[in-house]
Amino acid sequence: MQNGDRPGLKRNLTLLHVVLYGLGTTIGAGIYLLIGEVAKVSGFAAPSAFLASSILAAFTAMSFAELAARFPQSAGEAAFVREGFGRRDLATAVGLLVAIAGCVSAAAMANGFAAYLSEFAVVPKAICVALFVAVMVGIAIWGVAESVSIAGLITLVELGGLLTLVWVAGDNLTRLPEAWGELLPLSDSGAWPGVAAAGLLTFYAYLGFEDMVNVAEEVKDVRRTLPLAIVITLAVTSVLYVLLAAVCVLTVSPQELAASPAPLSLVFERATGRAATGITIVGILAVVNGALIQIIMASRILFGLASRGHLVPKLARVHPVTRTPHIATLVVGVAVLALAIWFPLAPLAEGTAFVTLVVFAIVNIALLRIKRDPAQPESEFRVPVFVPLVGAVSTIGLLVFRVIGVEVF
Repeated sequence: MQNGDRPGLKRNLTLLHVVLYGLGTTIGAGIYLLIGEVAKVSGFAAPSAFLASSILAAFTAMSFAELAARFPQSAGEAAFVREGFGRRDLATAVGLLVAIAGCVSAAAMANGFAAYLSEFAVVPKAICVALFVAVMVGIAIWGVAESVSIAGLITLVELGGLLTLVWVAGDNLTRLPEAWGELLPLSDSGAWPGVAAAGLLTFYAYLGFEDMVNVAEEVKDVRRTLPLAIVITLAVTSVLYVLLAAVCVLTVSPQELAASPAPLSLVFERATGRAATGITIVGILAVVNGALIQIIMASRILFGLASRGHLVPKLARVHPVTRTPHIATLVVGVAVLALAIWFPLAPLAEGTAFVTLVVFAIVNIALLRIKRDPAQPESEFRVPVFVPLVGAVSTIGLLVFRVIGVEVF
């Protein structure tokens, strides 16, 4: 129980739940378009770009894993910053920025769903978006095990769709021995700039581990489960992306992938000679899944901030039956609906990408400060000090590229 006789969040998420939650927010709708953009920049070396960015993302992901083991709380980023810097105002700002980023992401997906639906039925955009958001909010309030289980099932469908694509085009992997030098151009210095530029782009394909820490108060054996889930999520995503990129560039030329508005559908059609209706449906489900997970994440941030006195206490209320933060979830739903209907999402999304990198840099620095503080207890999951150091330097470097206007995102 929480706050005397008030109910608290219920710990009923297992390792499988959390891994599927992480995969659902990482392997989202973006990968369906990202392959073409990566091929445009890096050509046949697209798998190397995904591999490079997975290594880059791993440093920050491991920082999040140690911090999640140390401070397993909702509004995780805010808790990490508060412990690392000892400043409530900075912790509140970071938490709110992450929640806003989640709302913007969910709003973009609500608009994406409305666009998909318009291909099949004539429904006014405002009505479609409102119904979509209402259903997502209803599922999120229903219960965390139920909502994460639904997200997990959709994630399995997403994974199945991508693995099916790898399977049907897998015959082209027989070309690996002769194409190895192009896919992994270690000795071709002329290919490195393209790989580096595409690696910066694909870095965003690995984001999602930061969302996982915000369901910490609903995870069983959280200090062991959550870090392990982050590691598994990153490993599975990395292998899948590198394999998928290899299959794509070996099946369809990088130039064709870059020119296609639906590159994965093109690969499926080229490999099978059939229409890629199934891939399109999986893409729609990825939009639904992403929106649901972002709403769950943002509501837990508001709950975590409120339960620790950073926001109004009403946001910390938990429904006595569903044991979910229903008021915080409703507030997030209203914000998502307003953003989707009334605000231009392109500049908001651009700002969200920038905010994410700022938060990553601050969180890595927070872990560096925590590791230097002898008063901080030891963690069950620890990473060497160079991990947050490289994480901080790499995310600050990405921020510099954005500020000076390098067009790789």
